[in-house]
Amino acid sequence: MRILETERLIIRHLTQDDGEFILELLNEPGFIRNIADRGVRTIEDARAYIQNGPLASYEKNGFGLFAVELKETGIPIGMCGLIRRDVLPDVDIGYALLERYWNKGYAHEAAAAVLSYGYKTIGLKRTVAITAPDNDASAKVLEKIGLQFDHIIDLPDHGGESKLFVPKN
Repeated sequence: MRILETERLIIRHLTQDDGEFILELLNEPGFIRNIADRGVRTIEDARAYIQNGPLASYEKNGFGLFAVELKETGIPIGMCGLIRRDVLPDVDIGYALLERYWNKGYAHEAAAAVLSYGYKTIGLKRTVAITAPDNDASAKVLEKIGLQFDHIIDLPDHGGESKLFVPKN
């Protein structure tokens, strides 16, 4: 199901057919370094990740992590979406792209569209974000979409400390 369309991207629900793509994305060095090692090593693991993560979130919350694909080719290049975590009081925006698509403006384009979708379509009042402490590239994307660094937090599922970004006043 298509959620959003931007100038260059289509943002849609992930499906079980995205297993190979998710397997590749979750095992890239940048994903493991900046987000976490999710232990996804096989197609079956990837499909379980999709089922227990994004698909379960769509069912429970009406949103979750979405596939980001190039409009021109339909090739999936990453994920971007809204996540409701038990350990955060607010929904947070998250994204990850295959490394070969970094530094092309896709993260900013997807994140800006998803953030707007969260406010205008879902009706969220506040959205935050987290990054690894040394993930300066993601911090720049978050600042471009209107968030600012607030403080360091410790999230159990993110391998230690993370920077928390909140809306600029």
